[in-house]
Amino acid sequence: MTATYDEIAMTLSTTLLADHLLAELARDDGPVGPRSGLPLNRRLAEALRRAILEGRLGAGERLPSSRELAQDLRLSRNTVVAALEQLAAEGYVRGRVGSGTFVADLPARNGGSARMRRPGATATARLSNRGQQLARQRNAQHLEIQPFTPGPADFSAFPLALWQRLQNKHWRQARPEMLDYTTSGGYGPLRRAVADHLRVARGLRLEPDQVIITSGTQQSLELCARLLADEGDTVWIEDPAYWGAVKALTACGLRLHPVAVDEQGWAAPTLPGPPPRLIYVTPSHQYPTGAVMPLVRRRVLLAEAARHQAWVLEDDYDSEFRFDAAPVAALAGLDDDSRVCYLGTFSKVLYPGVKLGYLVAPPALVDDLRQAHYDLNRPGQLPLQAALAEFIELGHFAHALRRARQTYASRRALLLQALQPLLAHPGVALHGAAQGLHLCLRLPPDIDDAALAQQLAAQGITVRPLSAYCLQRRDLRGLVIGYGYAAPALIAPCAERLVSTVQAALAAVTAPGR
Repeated sequence: MTATYDEIAMTLSTTLLADHLLAELARDDGPVGPRSGLPLNRRLAEALRRAILEGRLGAGERLPSSRELAQDLRLSRNTVVAALEQLAAEGYVRGRVGSGTFVADLPARNGGSARMRRPGATATARLSNRGQQLARQRNAQHLEIQPFTPGPADFSAFPLALWQRLQNKHWRQARPEMLDYTTSGGYGPLRRAVADHLRVARGLRLEPDQVIITSGTQQSLELCARLLADEGDTVWIEDPAYWGAVKALTACGLRLHPVAVDEQGWAAPTLPGPPPRLIYVTPSHQYPTGAVMPLVRRRVLLAEAARHQAWVLEDDYDSEFRFDAAPVAALAGLDDDSRVCYLGTFSKVLYPGVKLGYLVAPPALVDDLRQAHYDLNRPGQLPLQAALAEFIELGHFAHALRRARQTYASRRALLLQALQPLLAHPGVALHGAAQGLHLCLRLPPDIDDAALAQQLAAQGITVRPLSAYCLQRRDLRGLVIGYGYAAPALIAPCAERLVSTVQAALAAVTAPGR
């Protein structure tokens, strides 16, 4: 008897399906291959599921019988039956008595057509308005870690063996409650150690209960923004500004009102604008300019906060690293009106991956911030916090800080010496070199600092254009140069290339006829 067209098509379809499944099951690097570690029936079920989702098997299409599949795939019938039963239980296939097994008429992922998306099709990503704004900022912020990259610190000298012993000790001794979430704002001995350190090193007046242990400055910022401001509220923020703060505050739906920064840091707004709900500042070492806010301006800022009933978010960025004098006292130490939330981190003295920071809350906010921290973040890591508490109590933190200061001071001196030839040019100056792990090379306003940074990147030197940090102003040009991650042996040769490239750019803008 001559086979009908439908019978020929069915035979061809069955053969193609069997060939596809055999190829998938045999791929060593595939998700259902021999190395996947899954039982054979699970591998077959997953291969069929993927064939359905990719559109190789359309809605309503009849599957070969279990006997046929077992024969074509050279598998036991029990294996095939188990795979089909699994797919039926998940709703991918359905059986018709006396007719066979068919691909279910599944709704498409967008709720429209029942036909599955074909391979290569992509979904349209629809971010929220806030998400789109954050995405637009993404490309400008990611940097390859190279000499002079601003931000990173060198943690190669960190006493890892000692740190590992402390962690192992507290894991061995961990009680069941140490493995749970914490509602108290963090491990008690760590909060006391942080409070003791900040009283001595930063001039804060605080009790341990005011300390809330977070995963770092970003989480502290987001916690304050969510609890202390409503969507659409105004934040006074430095201009130029730290990009991490811009992202955190924008993601919370707050409106940024830029306030210009000069050689003395944050200056009171000169133009009328909406009253602030929050004021974000980096007074001890402004990022990125490196300016240190003097006492008079600190008192003006606190007076403005009191007048507007606003909360001040003090990000004490790089405050530990001051080389020519004792560290400047924190703004929170002057706060008689209890309006300052103080934000700090351990990432520069220890290492970034430790992911531990702290928020010192005004007494009136402690309970609410602690509860919000628990509700939003479910904090834990108590054995890690216990290890850090002992690290501080035994004096290892102070020793690591002293050693880091010495290391960074020598790198800073090498970099300053290497950059001296640039200071002979009009309009060129170095700012922020007295503290922190970066400095700002200010350039004349007609220099294209973004193009200059790209030229240096092509030579293996990563710096940031100062203009990239600006929110509203268009008058700043310069390069933000980090030395925390720069190996001493590389500072002189890299700085030589930097100086040469900048000098060429300066000569080009001052050439006759321009």
